[in-house]
Amino acid sequence: MDAFDFRKPLSDGIAIPAHPLALTASRKLDERRQRALSRYYIAAGAGGLAVGVHTTQFAIRAPRVGLLKPVLQLAAEEMDRAPQPLVRIGGICGQTAQAVSEAECLNELGYHAGLLSLGALREANPDDLIAHCRAVAQIIPVIGFYLQPSVGGRSLPHAFWRRFAEIENVAAIKIAPFNRYQTLDVVRAVIEAGRDDIALYTGNDDNIVADLITPFRIAGRERRIVGGLLGHWSVWTRNAVTLLQRCQREKASPDLLRLGIEITDCNAAFFDAAHGFRGCIAGLHEILRRQGLLEGLWCLDAHETLSPGQLAEIDRVRLAYPHLHDDEFVATHRDTWLR
Repeated sequence: MDAFDFRKPLSDGIAIPAHPLALTASRKLDERRQRALSRYYIAAGAGGLAVGVHTTQFAIRAPRVGLLKPVLQLAAEEMDRAPQPLVRIGGICGQTAQAVSEAECLNELGYHAGLLSLGALREANPDDLIAHCRAVAQIIPVIGFYLQPSVGGRSLPHAFWRRFAEIENVAAIKIAPFNRYQTLDVVRAVIEAGRDDIALYTGNDDNIVADLITPFRIAGRERRIVGGLLGHWSVWTRNAVTLLQRCQREKASPDLLRLGIEITDCNAAFFDAAHGFRGCIAGLHEILRRQGLLEGLWCLDAHETLSPGQLAEIDRVRLAYPHLHDDEFVATHRDTWLR
């Protein structure tokens, strides 16, 4: 692992699922199924894993829960066993002291970079935000994270991203505001900063294909979003890997644009767009439960579950787009992953 230059595949563009959390009915860590999820993503061809992020549930950090390090450790152990090197990304949250401590934990466990959420600094001014990011970047390479406010993020203007792009140890940015104007803010800031070494990743689960096939040309300079770090790619992952490869190969075609709309329709069901994304994690759990990878939909918050009508929407999109799921692949290998 020491000889692995994680920036190369990150720059080329890879599929990175945001790793869910497997719990028992008593809401304790289900280690067997947690490992099985990692094995699934590795076997599906993911180029990396993002662990301890929003899809893993931010509440794993709560002192009463205490699951951040155990979950990071389990994923690291499975990545150690993988037949190919993977890019190892861990989530980083909280005020500066907490964020620095989590960055140090990631270093200790052999992670390559930290996905830096700024949701805990909702009231911080721009100078304090940049100082916070620099403090973490002194510990570990940083992946910026534009997380939409409806699930715990905050609005971050172009001026912030322009300064953020000047931080030397920034390796990538996950763009996930679910907003075209704000997506463009990030891309423009990176282009203006002249940082060709910052890889751009879509986190816009509602617009995956369009992000991956769009050339962003500003002031005569062009950049592309090269890969995805997505909660949506924590399900039906085998086909997600194939989709990324196809987008990289074909760039744009009417068929890809059609496929993009189908994927967005699925995401609306999985993420519970009709109810402000309240059931987004439970929706992903439902897909994994149907495939036998999870036992139930349980989240750390007992009130976090499917919204009214969400189950019917998941049924609808699965029937409408059978070419998008990977049920056969999972069924073939699931018992091996669960050993």
